[in-house]
Order: sequence, then C-alpha cells, then structure tokens
Amino acid sequence: MPYEHRIVEPKWQARWRASRLHRTTFDAKRPKYYALDMFPYPSGSGLHVGHCEGYTATDIITRWKRMQGFNVLHPMGWDAFGLPAENYAIRTGIHPRITTEKAIANFRRQIDSVGFAYDWEREVNTTDPAYVKWTQWIFLQLWKQGLAYEGTVPINWCPSCKTGLANEEVSQGKCERCGAAVERKDMRQWLLRITRYAERLLEDLALVDWPESTLAMQRNWIGRSEGAEAVFRLVDREGWPGTEEIKAFTTRPDTLYGATYMVLSPEHPLVERITTPEQREVVRAYQAAARNKSDLERTDLAKEKTGAFTGAYAQNPVNGEKTPVWIADYVLATYGTGAIMAVPAHDQRDYEFATKFGLPIKEVVRPADGRPPEPGKAFCDDGVNVNSGVIDGLPTPEAKKKICAFLESKNLGRATVSYRLRDWVFSRQRYWGEPIPIVHCRNCGAVPVPEAELPVRLPEVERYEPTGTGESPLAGIAAWVETRCPTCGGPGRRETNTMPQWAGSCWYYLRYLDAKNDRAAWSPEVEKQWQPVDLYVGGAEHAVLHLLYARFWHKVLFDLGHVSTPEPFKKLRHQGTVLAFSYQDGMGRYHEPGEVELRGDDAFLKATGEKLKVSVEKMAKSMLNGINPDDVVAQYGADVLRLYEMFMGEFELPKPWDPRAIEGCARFLKRVWRLVEEFDAAKAPAEDPHLRLRHKTIKKVTGDLDRMAFNTAIAAMMEYVNELVGKGATREDLLTLVKLVGPFAPHLGDEAWEKLGEKGFLLQADWPTFDAALTVDAVVRLAIQVDGKVRGSVKVARDASEDEVRKQALAVPNVAKHIEGKTVRKVIVVPGRIVNIVVG
Repeated sequence: MPYEHRIVEPKWQARWRASRLHRTTFDAKRPKYYALDMFPYPSGSGLHVGHCEGYTATDIITRWKRMQGFNVLHPMGWDAFGLPAENYAIRTGIHPRITTEKAIANFRRQIDSVGFAYDWEREVNTTDPAYVKWTQWIFLQLWKQGLAYEGTVPINWCPSCKTGLANEEVSQGKCERCGAAVERKDMRQWLLRITRYAERLLEDLALVDWPESTLAMQRNWIGRSEGAEAVFRLVDREGWPGTEEIKAFTTRPDTLYGATYMVLSPEHPLVERITTPEQREVVRAYQAAARNKSDLERTDLAKEKTGAFTGAYAQNPVNGEKTPVWIADYVLATYGTGAIMAVPAHDQRDYEFATKFGLPIKEVVRPADGRPPEPGKAFCDDGVNVNSGVIDGLPTPEAKKKICAFLESKNLGRATVSYRLRDWVFSRQRYWGEPIPIVHCRNCGAVPVPEAELPVRLPEVERYEPTGTGESPLAGIAAWVETRCPTCGGPGRRETNTMPQWAGSCWYYLRYLDAKNDRAAWSPEVEKQWQPVDLYVGGAEHAVLHLLYARFWHKVLFDLGHVSTPEPFKKLRHQGTVLAFSYQDGMGRYHEPGEVELRGDDAFLKATGEKLKVSVEKMAKSMLNGINPDDVVAQYGADVLRLYEMFMGEFELPKPWDPRAIEGCARFLKRVWRLVEEFDAAKAPAEDPHLRLRHKTIKKVTGDLDRMAFNTAIAAMMEYVNELVGKGATREDLLTLVKLVGPFAPHLGDEAWEKLGEKGFLLQADWPTFDAALTVDAVVRLAIQVDGKVRGSVKVARDASEDEVRKQALAVPNVAKHIEGKTVRKVIVVPGRIVNIVVG
C-alpha cells in the first residue's frame, strides 16, 4: 500500500509522546551531548522554514548521537518578552501574556508537526515568573559584584508618541509608529560593566569552535587597540597653560609631532567649560544637530566632514605648540576618551577635515622605501619619522615605544589599551519585561530586593500607554511603585525600568539543565554533567550582541563558582538564510506562488499569461514569498520538509527554496518505502552484492553528519538506494538504509523499522558501524598515459604487484597500438591512480 504521510506521521508522533521517547536521561557511563537551538521569539506569524532549517539540523544530529549511545539533551523554550506583544497590547488592550501564550501554543503545534525530538519536560518561557525569579537573581549577583550601576544615557525619543523607542522602532531617523522625526533624550538607565571583561571576552575566543566570520565580528565589536593616552593641557590665548587638560587616546603615538588640532566629541563634558563666549552659540547649535544622528551616521567615512571651533587651545605635549580645539560628530564619546589628537598628514578623516577648515597639515612619517606619499591623501602606513624631535629617523614600531616612554617620563601620558566595547545599557522604558529588583530609598539609595522576595512580578494592568515623560508605563502605577525600603523600612519606590529582551536569553541554556528546580536556578551537579553546550545553532544575526552578552554573564557566573566552564558554547554554527523566489509583474506588484505558472525557468501569471520577473530574495510579507511549513507538511509531509531543508545546499550558506526541487526529495523517500514494503526475504540475493557499498555509505553518512554536511550525506543515501533498486536488497541492506535515513525522516524510519519486524523505536537502535577495510574497493581503475596522453585504462586488484599492473597496462589494445614499434623506456606505476608509459 502507498505511504500516506497524513496517517503515518501523526501516528508516530502520538506514540513518541505516549512513551516519553524524547525525555532526557543521564547515564554516567556514557558520553554526553548537549545540542541547543537559539530559542525563538514566539511571534504571531508562527514558525517559518528558516526556523525549521536550524531545528532540523540539530534534530538530525541529536537523533544520530542517541543512536551512537550518547546521553543527549535537546530542549526548547521561548524568548517570550518582546516589543511586538507590548505594541499590540497598546493598540488592542489585550494583555501581552495572552497574545504570547497563544503564539507559543501555535509554535509548539508547528514544531511537533515536523517531528522534532525536543524534551518538552524541560521547556522554559522567559516570561514565566518561575523563570523571571532567577533572571532577577542573576541581576542581583551582578549588582553585588559592582557590575550593575545607574547612569544617564541618551535614548531614541518620539516627541509625537511621547515615548522612548528601541533602535528597531526607528527607520531612517523616524518613528515607525507615527513617522515623526526621532530625537535623542537623556534618561536614567541601568548599565552593566561588560567592559571589565573585555580582555577575557577577547582572549577566550581561542577556546571555542565558531565560524571565523563570527569570531571576527566579536573581535571587532570588542575593538581592542594598543596605543597611548597623551595629555594636552588647555592654554589661554597667550599660550600659558591652565588647570584643565584633555586626555586623547591614539593608536599612532609616533605621529604626535604632527598633531595640529584636537577634536572632542560634541558630548564631551569639557565642551561646555572650555567654549569661549564668541563660539558658544555655534557650538551649541552643532551639539544639538549631532544629538539626533546615529553613531553609524556620524562615523560614515563617506560623509562630508562637519565641525565647530570651541575657541579654546591646547598644548601639544611633545613640542609645546598651541593647537585649536574643535568638536566634530565623527568623534564618539563612547570610544577611547572621547577626544582625539588630529594628525591630518596621516589620517584620512583628519586630512579631509583639515582641508575643509584650513587647518595645518604637517608631515611627520614618510614611506620607508623613500617614495613620495600620494598627493591629495594622507599617508597612513608605517614608515620612518621625520620632523619628530626625539623620535626623528626611527621606524614606526621603535618610534611608538620611544614616544610612550618619553610621555611617561614627563608625566604627560602612558602606553595603554583601549576598547571599542562600551558598558551595556541594560534597561528599557517598557512594561513587558523583567522588573529590575531594586527599590529606591531617600535614605539608603538603591537597595536590592531580598532574594527571598523574588520574583518581583509585573502588575496586572488594563492600559499600557507610555507615560509621556519617557519613563516606563510602570512609573504611572502608584500602587505597584510605592513600597517599603528593604533596608530601613521607610518609604521607597520600585525601579520602573525593565530589563531588555536580551536578559532572558543570556542564561536559558543553564535553566534547561534543571528547569523544574524551585530552590536554585540550576544544581551544581547537573551543571557539571551537561556544560558546556556541545553544539549551538542559530542565525548569524546574533553573531555579536546575544553571544557577547551570554558569554559575559557566563564568565561572571564562572568567577562566582556557579558554573564550571569558562565558555558556555563549545561549538557554534549558523544556518544559511533560506531565500525564496519572488514574482513581480510589469507594474511592480508581487504575486503569490499560487498565482504563478512555471514553464521551465520562466514564470507567468495564470490569470493573464503575463510573463513575470523572477528574483531570489529574502522571504518577506511585502514580497508575498514566505513559505509556511504547515503548507509543506500538509502537501508532502514532515519528512519531506526535513529532507529538503537539508538537501537544498551547504548548511551554512544561503540557498533558495525551490518548490520544483522538493519533488525530488519526495520521490526519494517513496523509493525507500517501496524497497521496504516490497522486500521478500525469499527473493533477496543469496550473496551480499552491496557489502562494500553499504560500508562505504555508512562511512560517508557518518562522516558527513560529523561535519554537518547534510546535503552530501543525503546524496550518498540516494546513490545507495539507486544500487539497491537496480540489483536487489538484502535485509541487512534495508536495516542499514532505514537507520541512516531515520534521523532525517524519523516518521518513515519508524514505520519502515516496524514493517521490517523490528521491535521498539528506531531511535533506540544502534547506529550502523563500518569496517574500514570494506570501505576500500577491491578493484581499482587506473588511467594509462603514453608520453603524457591518456590512451586507456585498466582494472586491477588493489593489491596487485607493480609487475602485474605493468603487464596488464601494456596489454590494453589502444595502449599497445600507441607503443607498437617503439621502445618502452620506462613504466611508472602510481598505486591506485595512474600508469605512465614513456617510449622512445
């Protein structure tokens, strides 16, 4: 009978649930394997095939590992705090918890329909008070270590909506809700001192197996720079030094003699104090304009340079020259000291700025090979110092060392290391987030909520509108805000900022280890059993922030003795983006795939016959090219969806979803089923014709799974099936095939396992092993060259002697023809590859 996925797949999913097949167990005698998916934000739109790609990969790997005898942990949960749910609540009045729970139920239904082997007994939800309790507990550990503090930080502010906006709510400088121009507004925020861990976050990247591109992004974000901090003292108009000084960080202290002006960030605290009355109006106008630009806009190398002169001057510490002090938006307060010494002859941005404003350009480094610098550009490479006083004539590396020593001897600076990484702004002016467990008291200041009183729960409210002041909606709920100080018992006010969505995702991999523990976030014994994560799979869009923040929290917990490993994620892989075909008519309108008829490589609109423009793009609602896994499961079945997701191309590369190609995966699984269904032991080959191919296939699939080369593993299984269909299969062939296919297509795997009369679930069977000797062909074909040209080939036993190979090669008719009447000078045999014949 034909294989009917609509019957078979629900049947096995029900049996798996009833038997608790995917429940995690731990046997100390077996190795462990912890596979982790980046848990999803449960959006109202549900699961998409991009989610399925990563989840299928980890599901295949964990099924394979279980069959190899590993203790396997493969959990799933929900990163459920999020801005969309709160914005929806503002529009509709429906509590975010209700919409979140509804979305989670849909996601879980979809995940189950694809047959993923998650241990739902370890499910976590970041909005669950039992989870929030331990997120708040970790915050208090950071607080105790002096790693959490309050500061004033600018936020995105919509003057129309009268609320703060997250970066993702700002598009081209405007509020996505109302279109008003977004301003920057200083607000009290909580920050975490991630900068204390900058060096370790950088160094410990050597401990992990991550994509090089991700490692590079982490290194760049941390941004370690070696250089010097030089002290420029402010001087009056006559050049006499005053009491104020500017500390400037530079990676090129060897160019100090060429510093002809200074630039402060517009936000630098000195600007207000040093600006002269004549320049005050211009400076303040420039500061106001700079406040409304993003850091990306400000540091764009291609943008026109702008700035304002403060009227102040500073003294160059190495030559005593008076240098003007400017402000410019290309200098950020968050990098280095927020001040730079400008060396226009040797920095392109400084050169463009100096050229525009008529500032001096002084050459102090020349190319070491004596060639003249390119005219109209700054020379930014290493070279030899000129016009440089105590470092004149020195090559750049030596000049750097000597000038740093000079600065230190004069107490005018020092060699130092700077980082681009800034402290993490850890609060949001939102309702739907974890409350920060702090009470503000007039007498005691900021006081932590006692751990025994956690979690601090969000109040149940009917309205979620912003306060209009930029504060969280919580600030307007007096009954919740007003409380008692945990220290003195006097009146206090709860912290009304909430944590960012990053908070819950910083430690969820630890809660999975002990998800039902109400006495601790996790037990030390369980943590030691499972940490670190052996395989972490998720999108490359999280290559920096989520991974950096999670590593930071983990290192703090490591220092406090709460975890036993310095890094949380041993191996990381990113799935490639799943692209899709989009179809656009002559008017630029997009059409859904159901409206389109495909003829070869061309697409036509069914209704009119118009030929459509076909593109491969990211899936988007606006392009009507999204693929819902529910539709694929309904038409083809979960196993076909899983197989096609892995067969589209290399796992970590982008690949297009082609509805025509999915048919090939469906046909392959049908062939597998027919081999099993039609098997008759009485008619099976008496010998074992596929012995070597079977062992070669086991070796290939096993090795490919280890490399996460899923597409080539599937190709090897397809070749194996072709041989079995053509020459007949033994029972051993079929048992091996079903075991190999099972992790990719688990429903068909169990159905075939049962059809072959085997007991239990396929997941409980042993993964097939191979004999290395049988993975090598007994007979090999060698190419034969005569004077460098291929003239034939010969099949010989792999272990044939060189004399036997020469004899057979010379006897090949076409070879004999080309050596007839000639003297064979030499016959060179390269074992297993080629025979070279040299004639006179």
